Amino acid sequence: MGALMVIFSLQPKQRRKTTDSVEDELELSTVRHRPEGLEQLEAQTRFSRKELQILYRGFKNECPSGVVNEDTFKDIYAQFFPQGDASTYAHFLFNAFDTDHNGSVSFEDFVMGLSILLRGSIQEKLNWAFNLYDINKDGYITKEEMLDIMKAIYDMMGKCTYPVLREETPRQHVEIFFQKMDKNKDGVVTIDEFIDCCQNDENIMRSMHLFENVL
Repeated sequence: MGALMVIFSLQPKQRRKTTDSVEDELELSTVRHRPEGLEQLEAQTRFSRKELQILYRGFKNECPSGVVNEDTFKDIYAQFFPQGDASTYAHFLFNAFDTDHNGSVSFEDFVMGLSILLRGSIQEKLNWAFNLYDINKDGYITKEEMLDIMKAIYDMMGKCTYPVLREETPRQHVEIFFQKMDKNKDGVVTIDEFIDCCQNDENIMRSMHLFENVL
């Protein structure tokens, strides 16, 4: 998810303001959606004031209205994966950020999710990941849901995968994961099974710490 971490913080489209504080931006902005005050976001996330300023400038550059819809989110995300098709994975990712399911992601939604992904506890990160895989939000992950996510990831990576993947590779990987996670063999993975399996996988645990200092 490295691209996600820098989507809005590294966009160069507009020149940066050197004198305006983010508080000025929050108070004087005429955008359609006004974010919470900086102090409140600082208290609710694990970001410092400076980090929130960087994220807010990038977010506002890309989304002057104060919210991002799914099409815009897909367009931004696609910039980081030009060799593949990131649209399906971006759709799933957008739904995970859109916690109130209103079809848009506000700055608050964005930084709250990003705070978990970058600075959250292992438990918080795994809860967030489970929510991503639980496409229909019924509290379980099915093989079909995991396969949809896996295919979306391979589509996004495109020609970057080596060796070139056979068509059946995503399904084979899902079968392996599911055998590990579905402890009671009832055909679905619960959040407890998901977390228990991930916590006992060294590779997954190592990946949880990759982006902690990205900002």
